[in-house]
Amino acid sequence: MALVLLAAPLLTGWVRKVKARLQRRRGPPLLQPYRDLVRLLGKEAVIADNASWLFRTAPYLIFALTWVGAALVPTFATGLLFSWTGDLIAITALLGAARFLLALAGMDIGTSFGGIGASREVMIASMAEPAMLMIVITLALIAGSTQLSTIAAFMLSPAAGLHVSLALALFAFLIVALAENARIPVDNPATHLELTMVHEAMVLEYSARHLAMIELAAALKLLLSLSVIACIFLPFGMVRGADGIGGYLLGLTSYAGKLAAAGVALATFETAIAKMRVFRLPGLLGAALMLGLLATLLLYVAPDM
Repeated sequence: MALVLLAAPLLTGWVRKVKARLQRRRGPPLLQPYRDLVRLLGKEAVIADNASWLFRTAPYLIFALTWVGAALVPTFATGLLFSWTGDLIAITALLGAARFLLALAGMDIGTSFGGIGASREVMIASMAEPAMLMIVITLALIAGSTQLSTIAAFMLSPAAGLHVSLALALFAFLIVALAENARIPVDNPATHLELTMVHEAMVLEYSARHLAMIELAAALKLLLSLSVIACIFLPFGMVRGADGIGGYLLGLTSYAGKLAAAGVALATFETAIAKMRVFRLPGLLGAALMLGLLATLLLYVAPDM
């Protein structure tokens, strides 16, 4: 839990730095997200008079749910102490609960921006969650389990082989991850334009420690998504069981390299592509759903594929 909490802001800073360099800018320092969080935690929160208890408590609940979900992912080793709790369905449920609370908090005060962001977030979630469930079913049919440590151990074994359905699930998960983290082309986290805002519209009324919790939760969700990709589709370098301090150091080094490479890939993708219109998002997320459904049906027709 400490590892993901410390690494999440650094990953966000790395993505911003690489994206700035690709745009021929110097960019903020790698440690800038830590400084922003410390600055926000030291400020006094400004809360609207008509804000309810939900508005005040939602940031802490969102942060807690996302932190637990990120900690359940086996990052550098399989068979850790709480690996039996790292289930894909449980992680999806935790993220869904956090999204539900964020949408409610966005509508709590009654501002137009909060309502727009919440409605868009729910629209995206209504298409992203079915696609995620189809991906989970595909992985369960291939590995025989929805537990991440079991899936990673299966992918590391010679029995994994090559599966066309696994490639389809990977492309579907990439689309879902972009939608879950409000990244380009679904949303642009660096702007506050009315026509493009989704996540930022729901958090405009937050400040100080409340905003720090939400920003840290967003960084943890990005780390969670990249960790799941590394665990399932790129499990090489993960330590199997208890291999001692040396094995854990090797696993941590491999995990850090995967995160760095994923950050470069994400920054390159966001630099090379423009944001889509909101009304075109159903087509993108529908493609993810169709890819997940095709992967599942392919396994029923030909289990070796």
